[in-house]
Amino acid sequence: MHALVSQSRRSGAFTLIELMIVVVIVAILALVAIPLYQGNVIAAKMSEGIAGCGTIRTAFRTYAASHAGNYPVLTAQNGSQLSVLGIGATDLAGKYFAVTNYAVTSDATTYTITATLPNYTPTQTYIINQAGVESGTYTTGN
Repeated sequence: MHALVSQSRRSGAFTLIELMIVVVIVAILALVAIPLYQGNVIAAKMSEGIAGCGTIRTAFRTYAASHAGNYPVLTAQNGSQLSVLGIGATDLAGKYFAVTNYAVTSDATTYTITATLPNYTPTQTYIINQAGVESGTYTTGN
């Protein structure tokens, strides 16, 4: 009779050790999943900045085609001189990036475009030049 009583109590509940094992498994899954999720969030946000850099690159190429292959001389570090390229402040406005998050420098033969993700630590930057060479803390891997 004693064996029947202990089995009937056991069948409806979990032991403390079983619950602790489940908690440990969930914690391990969270430790793996959270960094992957954060990386994907950064990639999604940076894709907007990369697209903005592509817009600026296209504007540079269009300008050069109309000006004997020369780029305009831009020294502003906040993208405020982009109107020379036909880019307005609203052309680069997005959910995560504004025109002030782009830094553009150029001379007659070279240019460098930098997009910096605002309000994020550590700083995430994407840099591309006239030759298509990427650098910064975030690159697309091309």
